[in-house]
Amino acid sequence: MKIFYSDKWHYPLPDNHRFPYEKYRLLRERVTQLQRQYDFALLPAPAVTDEELLRAHSAGYVERFRNGTLTDREVREIGLPWSLEYVERARRSAGATVAAAFAALEDGVGVSLASGTHHASAEKGGGFCVFNDSVIAARALQAEGRVRNVLVIDTDVHQGNGTAAITQNDSTIYTFSIHGEKNFPFRKVPSNLDIGLPTGTGDMAYLGALQGGLDQVFAEFSPHIVLWIAGADPYENDRLGKLSLTMNGLAARDEMVIQTCLRHKLPMVVTMGGGYAPKIEESVAVSFQTVAALIQTYATTLE
Repeated sequence: MKIFYSDKWHYPLPDNHRFPYEKYRLLRERVTQLQRQYDFALLPAPAVTDEELLRAHSAGYVERFRNGTLTDREVREIGLPWSLEYVERARRSAGATVAAAFAALEDGVGVSLASGTHHASAEKGGGFCVFNDSVIAARALQAEGRVRNVLVIDTDVHQGNGTAAITQNDSTIYTFSIHGEKNFPFRKVPSNLDIGLPTGTGDMAYLGALQGGLDQVFAEFSPHIVLWIAGADPYENDRLGKLSLTMNGLAARDEMVIQTCLRHKLPMVVTMGGGYAPKIEESVAVSFQTVAALIQTYATTLE
């Protein structure tokens, strides 16, 4: 199996910025240690191409971001300062998901150690998201005739408004988002299926809702591949999450999604989504748990 990383492409942030920039490097370092036991490839992400970007985003938006001519409001909505280095990082993050999507068709699963930038819509970014990597990857596969129907399962704690907005009139991409209802984005764009959960929802109620959602999705849609935005932010200690899932609950979530894809014999692309615990190591631990479950399920053991 192939796992792609983009953290080697650094970009400047102001001191004390709330975005947990270091979590990607810390996650890659923990995943690297698993190579002692499991056979998988850890690869630098390629950059997404303009052709791939333009299948999901307007030419004007892509050009403004690339050239640094976004309005002040557009920069504020993204929440990260523009720089040439950030342009490259954004291209690599989206490129990781495209590469993971093609790898999934060969290996059954492909992983990006970042990505899941589901708040980006066709004309603008938002919520730390510049390009919508899930839609870009889905349409890259479709453009080459590799798949037709794509399912996006979004278990990040925030609703996938950008993904829903871009694919509103696209019957080949089904979007399922399970999230905190009283959380960002406060103006939600309807997905094909949304499950908005009340603040404080814990393990049992969450897992019951997720299973019900998955059952409904597969009753309504027949995908050829799944793109799963895992999300570390439903974790109980996440400062932006507002749900109350424990580490064990999140492990059960991961197992439910993985086993659903295996049962339906579907290749799966996995991205990490958000994670904002006050102790960055806790967000890293949640994402590492997800990646470790994938590796243990799909990779060949060397022992």
